[in-house]
Amino acid sequence: MSTEPLTAERILEATEEVLRRYGPAKATVVDVARVLGVSHGSVYRHFRTKAALREAVTKRWLSPTEAALARVISDSGREPGAAKLRAWLLTLFDAKRLKAGDDPELFATFCALSQESSDVVDAHLTELTRQLTRIIEEGVREGEFAAPDPREAAGAVFAATARFHDPAYAPEWRKSTIDAEFDAVAALLLRGLRA
Repeated sequence: MSTEPLTAERILEATEEVLRRYGPAKATVVDVARVLGVSHGSVYRHFRTKAALREAVTKRWLSPTEAALARVISDSGREPGAAKLRAWLLTLFDAKRLKAGDDPELFATFCALSQESSDVVDAHLTELTRQLTRIIEEGVREGEFAAPDPREAAGAVFAATARFHDPAYAPEWRKSTIDAEFDAVAALLLRGLRA
């Protein structure tokens, strides 16, 4: 038995390890407890169900991307509008590409978990669209963008760039032409938004 206090964070770290090792179909709460040196009941005291544990792991996986994107928005040194929007889109693409390339097994696992954790994924997508809306609203206020409905424009930008952030397209992110393709799509979207 472990003498280290059992925390939600330790459980989530162990769950990632178990998911990486066994995959989402075979990973169990008992496996997580075994890695931690505790009973599975101890894990359930922090996460009431296996589904709750998987949702928490999915949220933990998505949160750093949200935080990195929020930093792009709050960067007071960056001009509003086009520069900020392009930086935000590139940060999102780079974050997803990095996750897919650094740990492909865990990336595949989280893609599977995302299908189960639809509320967590929906909240993530809502947050990303909210951030995009904020950038476009700022660009409209500064007179750089012409978007009668910034929220609608944000949804369109997000959909138009899906190839660069939707995990379904991850195999394409290794193509030698992907950066040029990203640049072309971003330039087209920015031209379309300009006042």
